[in-house]
Amino acid sequence: MNIGKATAKYEDWLCHHIRLLAPDLTFKHTQMRSAPFPFLRATFYRWAQVWPEICPDAAKAPVVLGVGDLHVENFGTWRDGEGRLIWGINDFDEAWRLPYTNDLIRLATSALLAPAACGAKPAVDALLKGYLDALQTGGKPFALAEHHAALRTMATARLHAPELFWEKLHALPEEAKEPPAGALKAIEAMMPERGMKWHIVHRVAGLGSLGRERYVAIADWRGGSIAREAKALAPSACFWAQQGKGTAPILYQEILNAAIRCQDPFVRFQKRWIVRRLAPDCSRIELAAMPKERDEIRLLHAMGWETANVHLGSIKARTLLADLKKRPRNWLLRAAQAMEKSVLADFKAQVA
Repeated sequence: MNIGKATAKYEDWLCHHIRLLAPDLTFKHTQMRSAPFPFLRATFYRWAQVWPEICPDAAKAPVVLGVGDLHVENFGTWRDGEGRLIWGINDFDEAWRLPYTNDLIRLATSALLAPAACGAKPAVDALLKGYLDALQTGGKPFALAEHHAALRTMATARLHAPELFWEKLHALPEEAKEPPAGALKAIEAMMPERGMKWHIVHRVAGLGSLGRERYVAIADWRGGSIAREAKALAPSACFWAQQGKGTAPILYQEILNAAIRCQDPFVRFQKRWIVRRLAPDCSRIELAAMPKERDEIRLLHAMGWETANVHLGSIKARTLLADLKKRPRNWLLRAAQAMEKSVLADFKAQVA
């Protein structure tokens, strides 16, 4: 099955689970053709379909409750229940029970395609070392108030001008249609007070989730703006790739609850909607938004560590360490390079 047929089949399957927005889906297809890294981000369904064939040894690894669609821009900040700034993985739309190697290989492949300025081998080595270090110590969340000074500097660089965030959000067009009752109910439950008035705007964000319904409610509350977003969720593309029939569970809340993590109290799965707070200190951080002097090795090490934080919610560290010990030297680099080659071939095929 080529990339064109895979895309058509996946989107046909997806529209049986959620409503797709044609203009946003068209924009997604345009973004897929822009460069290999956006293509990777937009096509997790294709990854789920081909990676077990390209990396058969890795696909036999112990199974964890994994992120699935992990990449170097699937990280950001939020505030925990104590108001502390936390950094970590912030999107679990494609969570599924997978060999732990899936997340590591996809994260490493994304570092090659981004690309990481430090080079392929140093980038992959840093990811794997971070993962191993976390397994050997039992893992620990990234609370940035008193620890991780370098990471805090990198993560907070975009927070110095919060008015730009709100200007951009307030400039979004009003939603043309009334959102579904389920989305409105989910947003209402996450507002600080009952009976608040808000208006709904249309936000285009992400790549893997482009085309899905996404509603942002903006309100003025006690002297400033607040925002909540409800995004429609579907079963993981892994279920489609495995040719699963019928319905499948959405594991977003389960992986959040299981991971070694400082929870975001403003993220909640409600029926088929994931609702979250939007704010300058509570959003995904793109590599392009990092300061130029960012320490990539340190950042990639942290990404590897955070991946282990998630995996340790569903498996013992000793099981993963025993499997990693059996793997040959540079196994992750070779697997990432093989997947990079596959992604580039699909990218070229769909732009031809």
